[in-house]
Amino acid sequence: MKFSNYLACVAAAAALGACNSKQENAASNAPLNLTPVAPPQGGDWTQTVALTSDGGMLMGNPNAKVKLIEYGSLTCPHCREFDEKGAEPLMNTYVKSGQVSWEFRNYVRDAFDLAATLIARCNGPSSFFPMSRALYKDQPNWEGKLQAVPQPQMEALQALPSAQIPAAAARLAGLQDWAVARGLTTAKSSTCLADTNAVNKLVEMNANVAQQYPDFPGTPTFIINGKMVEKTATWEALEPKLREALR
Repeated sequence: MKFSNYLACVAAAAALGACNSKQENAASNAPLNLTPVAPPQGGDWTQTVALTSDGGMLMGNPNAKVKLIEYGSLTCPHCREFDEKGAEPLMNTYVKSGQVSWEFRNYVRDAFDLAATLIARCNGPSSFFPMSRALYKDQPNWEGKLQAVPQPQMEALQALPSAQIPAAAARLAGLQDWAVARGLTTAKSSTCLADTNAVNKLVEMNANVAQQYPDFPGTPTFIINGKMVEKTATWEALEPKLREALR
């Protein structure tokens, strides 16, 4: 899909992929014995991160018994809540065992989500998860800045040439200054925000969701071993599904 068409796709994504508000409490206290798979020498599976052919970032054993895919948005509060409550136990109990891999696929909902995603992915796979988690942690702050942006500026953003929109959105949200404080220079983030190939890949990922999962409910959505799992927007709901898949 051409870069020039991405705005229409992003608008469609926002309409389709509003944060998934479905939440279901579930628990499983049954014993679970995970036989560890030996990690690469000198590290553990949470330190093994690679870009997948589908454009996602995969943490863990690529040959894990259970392959978890998360479609998430960096502007989604429910995704932030999942990260806050679920990321640590997911990594420490499941990914480190080598029995579960975690692939995060960005689902871009608007120009600010696009800017944040490009910055999170800017330094490659090794820093993707730490940067994304930091963006979630600070989400109320950088999204809060947008509430003070005058409406004419927001309208002017949409009128810009498409190639200029990610950088302009990043400036409005203060994301480049935010990134500098975390080791990503302004020059490097500017290059990433202008990377049309990266934008086109994100647009393609959005389009693929609708084709692969016609009932896609929004973010976060989880896929376990190729099957979309319904009503798992929270860690409390997802973990029992992981445990079931591991048995």
